[in-house]
Amino acid sequence: MNILANDGISAAGQNALEAAGHRVSTTFVGPDKLVDFLNNENIDGLLVRSATTVRQPVIDACPNLKFVIRGGVGMDNIDVTYAREKGVEVRNTPASSSQSVAELVMGHLFGLSRFLHDSNRRMPVEGTDQFKGLKKAYGKGSELRGKTLAIIGFGRIGKSLASYALGCGMKVIGVDKKLGSRPVRIDIAGQSLEVDVPLVTMEEAFAQADAISLHIPAQSNGQAVIGETEFNQMKAGVILVNAARGGVVDEDALIEALNSGHIAGAALDVFVGEPKPRQDLMHHAKLALTPHIGAATTEAQERIGMEIVSIVEEIHSRIVA
Repeated sequence: MNILANDGISAAGQNALEAAGHRVSTTFVGPDKLVDFLNNENIDGLLVRSATTVRQPVIDACPNLKFVIRGGVGMDNIDVTYAREKGVEVRNTPASSSQSVAELVMGHLFGLSRFLHDSNRRMPVEGTDQFKGLKKAYGKGSELRGKTLAIIGFGRIGKSLASYALGCGMKVIGVDKKLGSRPVRIDIAGQSLEVDVPLVTMEEAFAQADAISLHIPAQSNGQAVIGETEFNQMKAGVILVNAARGGVVDEDALIEALNSGHIAGAALDVFVGEPKPRQDLMHHAKLALTPHIGAATTEAQERIGMEIVSIVEEIHSRIVA
């Protein structure tokens, strides 16, 4: 089959696809030329991450397209339902990036609790002349051990994050469609143990949590899940991390909550309007920022590439059968 990996694929994944007899192009094709490329090169399968969008006009204009695979979890950059109605198979790789996203969230939680994000900005500029002042300003951090982390969306990534947080001595609660509890396995030094994480309502989570991490998809109606009402329900001094999707958090309401001091700090890996997030977010002293790199580790990209290979081979075997 002819495959376009428009947002790239790991070398191992590309090599495995080519060894299986598929032709793989990794040349990035912009949106204005994508339809022509797919048709002129007789592309059977399109591999994307978050940079390439696959909307109804592309699907309608490319009758030879058989499948679209999203290297990652969220598929809001693809018109999934429409594509499937038109006979185009749409898949993703949900199992491959959970650990990398969870580790990024933990990094942000540690950083926010000790003001590392802002200290690292100011030390190069003020550290020589204002060392004592900066030490005083950033000398009021807190430990994560013993604090309560609420994980909103308790799927693969949420469970992986829970295992890290539990291993650090945090209390963990989850919010999911079903209440009750969910077992989480922790692997430490070759040993495993299971911990039951209680699942609570969103309101209960807001009332209890010292830190909140979001792992829910963008809403189909475009509305934010966390806005002014939800911020007001949270404990004063909470820290928030969004490594899910831009738009899940109302950015105006977030800035208000940060400015008022009700939210002590927040970390954003995703933004409304990517790849051009708003400037007032970029310069806010209480925000730790990363450019949508949750799954951007060497290990995760290797796993994603090999999971894509498995999906392509599965699809190919059905097509030729």
